[in-house]
Amino acid sequence: MTSTYFQLVKDFQKKAFVNIYLFYGEEPFYIDELSDYLTEHVLTDIEKEFNQVVLYGRDSSAAQVINSCKQFPMVGDRQLVVLREAQDMDLKKEENLNLLLSYISRPQPSTILVICHKYKAPGAKLLKALVASDKTVTVESKRKYENEMPAWITNQVKNSGYTISDKAANMLVEYLGTNLEKINNELGKLYINHPKEKVINEVVIETYIGISKDYNIFEFQKALAKKNVVKANQIANHFALNPGENSLFKTIPMVFNFFTKVLLIHSLTDKSDSAIMSKAKLSAYTKQDYIDAARNYSPKKVLEIIGWLRECNVRAIGIDNYSTDQGDLLKELVFKIMH
Repeated sequence: MTSTYFQLVKDFQKKAFVNIYLFYGEEPFYIDELSDYLTEHVLTDIEKEFNQVVLYGRDSSAAQVINSCKQFPMVGDRQLVVLREAQDMDLKKEENLNLLLSYISRPQPSTILVICHKYKAPGAKLLKALVASDKTVTVESKRKYENEMPAWITNQVKNSGYTISDKAANMLVEYLGTNLEKINNELGKLYINHPKEKVINEVVIETYIGISKDYNIFEFQKALAKKNVVKANQIANHFALNPGENSLFKTIPMVFNFFTKVLLIHSLTDKSDSAIMSKAKLSAYTKQDYIDAARNYSPKKVLEIIGWLRECNVRAIGIDNYSTDQGDLLKELVFKIMH
């Protein structure tokens, strides 16, 4: 049967366990979170010494996994077998797959088997058998879209007993993208240094994570969208002076993605805020920048900008460019966009 991350956490807290768990999907964060919870809480410290086995797909065969699962606990009532990186196990051989399918149909009652299959789904036969089993719980860990990230960050912070401003959450998204593990690690650093009664705002992000509240990709895109020539050039100059933190190879893809969504907005028949947010996958906090850009740049101009971004990227890697550095390339790009 299938479940969700949040439902499963509730079950774990009630000590309601099943014989087999499959955690799979594109987003490794939830897979690690759930498997780590089980390795920490299913067994006592003494039981872990005797009854906990951690295997890795690349180094293990299906037979080894099944043999470990069929052992009886030496201390206590349960044993825990965790198969990490299951996607690396060779299951193309029919005999290996059949061993797992046979065990799934009749799992050892005293064993909890946890299968962690990252970045993709298991093969169709295996997944179908696991979903159909009444002794198995499967959770698919789907990758988050960028527009979902600010709300995810806000919720994570709230669950930890803190609060965060909308701008601060969006700064984290712009800087760290949709990598949940990186964002969670950065939030952990903030919790160490920040009192719970105070809101985590853009100043806190700048102080403890090093993202400038005024000179970041989020503010750069806003300046471009509004055709604020002075602000856009100020940020471009800042990026040029700090290439280590603001690499052109990081800036170009994000600006490219920004104008690609602006082009999508131009193609929409329904240009209501709700339609724009849904089709372009935008958050409520950032949608206005895209709407401003669509008003300030015609579809033809947006296509030209996308072409210039591609050209800038090619020149940045040294093709047809022998002397212009990254900073000057960015300034040139800003001039072309603005004029």
